[in-house]
Amino acid sequence: MKNKCIATALSLLIILFSTFGCSQSGRRNTNHNTATTEGVIETVGGSSKKTVVKIKKVDGIYQIPVLVNGVKMFFIFDTGASVISISETEATFLYKQGNLTAEDIKGTAEYYDANGDISEGTIIVLKTVQIGDRILRNINASVVHNQIAPLLFGQSALEKFGKISIDNNREEITFE
Repeated sequence: MKNKCIATALSLLIILFSTFGCSQSGRRNTNHNTATTEGVIETVGGSSKKTVVKIKKVDGIYQIPVLVNGVKMFFIFDTGASVISISETEATFLYKQGNLTAEDIKGTAEYYDANGDISEGTIIVLKTVQIGDRILRNINASVVHNQIAPLLFGQSALEKFGKISIDNNREEITFE
């Protein structure tokens, strides 16, 4: 029965996906139930006040390594994105690995993209988002209705940090 429910949820997830694309720059409104519990920052192995993460500049865009539900991914550091954003490909991969479940699907929302167009995304909850030694729990994210959309590390995670600074010379981001 549970497998049938999960298969139904995956079917729903696939149905919700279309050929929309682009980055999720700004949230317009939420149509369905979204997660109400967004976690606080936990520190792995101690109480470090600062977390320094190496960044890589690829074609003029900063990328940061992030563990999402235990899976390493490289995200574009995007202060203009309202939420963490992943493509249909990553969502499907997380689902197949057992790192995304039917219970993690919360509904849909519309977003303004960087061009001012409105796109629909599927809202999911990521159980853990880890940057360096910092773990965020139950963070809202959007699945873009496009298989090749970039991964964007947006405000649903960034706003949990008090201060973020970028050192271009050392290629580091410091989270405080």
